Amino acid sequence: MVKKLYILVFALALFSCNQRKEAEANTDLLYFDIKGYFGKEISRLQRLTPIVNKTVNVNGAAESKTTKIADWKKELAIFVNADINKTSWKGSFKTKEKDGVDIYTSDNKKIPIKKVSITWNGQKAGKIEIIINNKNILYQSQDTLTYCPDSLYTIKKQQKIRLLKEKMYSVIGKLK
Repeated sequence: MVKKLYILVFALALFSCNQRKEAEANTDLLYFDIKGYFGKEISRLQRLTPIVNKTVNVNGAAESKTTKIADWKKELAIFVNADINKTSWKGSFKTKEKDGVDIYTSDNKKIPIKKVSITWNGQKAGKIEIIINNKNILYQSQDTLTYCPDSLYTIKKQQKIRLLKEKMYSVIGKLK
């Protein structure tokens, strides 16, 4: 009987520790939860399976097609990877709120994400824009990501590799 009581108390203690860690993890975010937001959007879009008019443009040569995206996780991976809540980046972003738009900026050379702006429609994000700059001795790129729920997403990339011509890419997905 005493053994069962000890096991029960131990199990309850273990369970309560796990609950506390989950609660702490959720309150640990300093900035807008990009990773969580796009995780929910990916799940929602996988369920809805909307038709997308997708245009890919490489250096002015464009190709369009209407399709259903099979893997939204892969399609929106660049947005998920633009998470600004990394532990090592705490305190690296300046936060500004102006006319229903939250703006996060960083001028730290080690952080590629330079700007995130969220335009609010009431309690929901109406538009998310992300600017990412990568630069080193051989390579320089700038990505501009835009996401408008239920209507549009764009990925624009300028890329310059030393000794090669500059390349311009863009992907525009219009949801129907």
